[in-house]
Amino acid sequence: MERAREHASTGEPDTPAQRPTAGGAALELLVHGVGGTTPEVMLNDPRTVRVTGDETAAVYRRVDDAEAERRPEEHRDGPVREAYVWCNLTSGNGTRALWLLLLPFMVVNLAHWMRPATRGRTRTVRLYGLLVRLAALSLTVLLVAAVCEVALDLTAWQCAGTRACAREHTWLGFLSPTVSGGGWWSQPGRRLALAGIVPAALTGLLWYLSHRTWSAYESHRPMSRTAEPAEETGRTGLGRPGFWYGRRLVARLRAAHAAAGFLTVAAAVGSSAARHDRRPGGPAVLEALGALLEATLVTGAFFVLWVVCRRGRSENRLDKELDHVLVRRLPVGSLVLLVLTSVYAGWSRPGWRSTGRLPGDLTFGAIAFLQGLIVIALCGVAHTLYRTRPDPRTAMRGIAGPAVAMLACALGGVMSGGVSQRMADWLDGTRDSLPGPPVLLTWQASAIPPLLLVLLVLGGRLARHTWRLREREMAAVALDHEGQPRDITRTRRIAGARAMATLTDLAPVMTGVLSSVTLLLGAAALVGAFATGDAPGDAAHGAYGFVRGGAQTAQALGSWLIGFGFILFVTWGRRAYKDPAARRTIGILWDVGTFWPRAAHPFAPPCYAERAVPDLTWRMATWIRTTGGRLVLSGHSQGSVLAAAAAWQLKPSVRKRIALLTYGSPLERLYGRWFPAHFGPAALTALHHEVACWRNLYRPTDPIGGPVLLPGDCGPQVDHEPLKDPLAYGRTEQHPLPAPILGHSDYQADPVFDVERAWLLSRLRPDVPAPRPQDGGSQGSSGRSSG
Repeated sequence: MERAREHASTGEPDTPAQRPTAGGAALELLVHGVGGTTPEVMLNDPRTVRVTGDETAAVYRRVDDAEAERRPEEHRDGPVREAYVWCNLTSGNGTRALWLLLLPFMVVNLAHWMRPATRGRTRTVRLYGLLVRLAALSLTVLLVAAVCEVALDLTAWQCAGTRACAREHTWLGFLSPTVSGGGWWSQPGRRLALAGIVPAALTGLLWYLSHRTWSAYESHRPMSRTAEPAEETGRTGLGRPGFWYGRRLVARLRAAHAAAGFLTVAAAVGSSAARHDRRPGGPAVLEALGALLEATLVTGAFFVLWVVCRRGRSENRLDKELDHVLVRRLPVGSLVLLVLTSVYAGWSRPGWRSTGRLPGDLTFGAIAFLQGLIVIALCGVAHTLYRTRPDPRTAMRGIAGPAVAMLACALGGVMSGGVSQRMADWLDGTRDSLPGPPVLLTWQASAIPPLLLVLLVLGGRLARHTWRLREREMAAVALDHEGQPRDITRTRRIAGARAMATLTDLAPVMTGVLSSVTLLLGAAALVGAFATGDAPGDAAHGAYGFVRGGAQTAQALGSWLIGFGFILFVTWGRRAYKDPAARRTIGILWDVGTFWPRAAHPFAPPCYAERAVPDLTWRMATWIRTTGGRLVLSGHSQGSVLAAAAAWQLKPSVRKRIALLTYGSPLERLYGRWFPAHFGPAALTALHHEVACWRNLYRPTDPIGGPVLLPGDCGPQVDHEPLKDPLAYGRTEQHPLPAPILGHSDYQADPVFDVERAWLLSRLRPDVPAPRPQDGGSQGSSGRSSG
């Protein structure tokens, strides 16, 4: 092991003396998938030892195999097995459920990587990334504005300035001019300055957590190497030297988003004071200071936009430098401006009274309008990119990225509107003494019941589709097991598992419908709010009085549903980190989302692959360099994605010495369709040619894994025929008890797994990779005798 570390640190090239001999050692490096597991389960041995790594991610072996390289004669019957355990990168204690509050940030970051595959079009690709970064910036502003709405408008401005509300909530008594008798904090500007601490603290917390999580998860540098000429063709960026090290961009976006948050708080604190000072008869000095602060805020906002728009990712090399000190100090400068604005707002203005609500309607309306424009523009750019290289397997014909960005904006709107509505109801109750949150948030709440109705319709159609497909699959299952005693219950269960597994392929349809309906409902809410200037129930009064009751009911129901959904969201998130079954249920979305680097939003949850991929790359490269043996990279589910990404990061000479075994793999079914620019047919075909050999196993009952479906003769060489699931239909001598329907789990229980692993090892010659079969033999072991 020490030799491996020495070679890893020096980065010496391969030499002929290090090439394997005919009896070279063989290693199988196992990478688990979604939900995680333990090394004892992966290695099927209660006694394991950590070979390398730490408590977060590490490589383990059986105790008996700890020094296998020193005793190769004891391991000639099969490969030495190692388990790379990375589940602690995405799971842990229940406090990590708070990361689910960052879900809109994660989803919009996901949209960045859903760009369609294209030929050339460098400027259009950059425009796509720019639009996603702007959508991400709008979500940060929306979140901070929502907290400002709760803390500044509803609490400090409206409730503290109303006698009934302040008396009901005694903890606000020192802020109320009617309760405290005109104390020092009772002036509106001072109340706003004090309440501004809450959104400012939230922004600072996100800033700190982004820096801390990057240091903990994403600061591990990949192996230094030069870019290969093949990588410049644009097949995939996953093999570029700097793909898994985005230090400079994350630091740049982190500074810009933190500054945007502080500037939003400063605008919320100082805008009302500046508007008050512009009234006739006000002090000229304060009016001039207000104008100066507003001009400075506008200048800071344009500078933040310039920082976000100026630069995207740099992947052709390790980008170890940081931006100019002016960019790095941008959050500090914005925080200083916030302090100056608070001092200005807290200046004594004896005749100032808080009435009505703060100008939040314009703010939330402008954010919603800009987000809609960005999504529409993103659709046009994505469609343009898709036309250069159309692929029918691409999800939603290239506009999956804009659809997901729309859902991220909708999530942000629902969360911000829900918090505002719940806080207003809690402060005011049924007294109707407060103006309440901005009208647009009320209209957005009334749009939630129609959206839920659409979800129910979609759920009904999916249930109907699944039932019909199960009926068709029953005939197929009966045909597969023809000649065996008929068991209708057993047949129905197998057919039902196959039918349920196909629901994954309908995700593009559901996403397209939801994003379209969300866009239309959001536009209707925006038009309704600004056309009427009233809440839905009030706007329906008069000529449309017959819908007034329905509109009010929808608004009230939507408000309660937002609050209930928020509680359910956090509860399920916490359970997902404590209950393995719950984690497997929703883990695929989370692990897909946090697989990708933070290229659009710096406050998204950390990317575990920026630790896992370098770990696997270093382990494979150093082991092959020091032992010269044969290596099978064995990945299940999400582990197969990590395995492919790590293989792309190896040097070509090392890449040709490994075999790839994937099972239950979403490489094509999820990643190839939703992320075609990085896992499309061209990228996966290139991977097939660049590794020594590759086999992929899947089941028709697996809802996540599927065939790789490479074009031409590559497909049969990679994809094994669908595995039997269950292994036995009825009771047999080998299976005297009913065999379970395995679905996505326990692929190693199938005898085909050992056969395919042994065949891959036989293909790894000691000097050069074995030639590929030309007959495309894919039917289990029967076509392997010539391998």
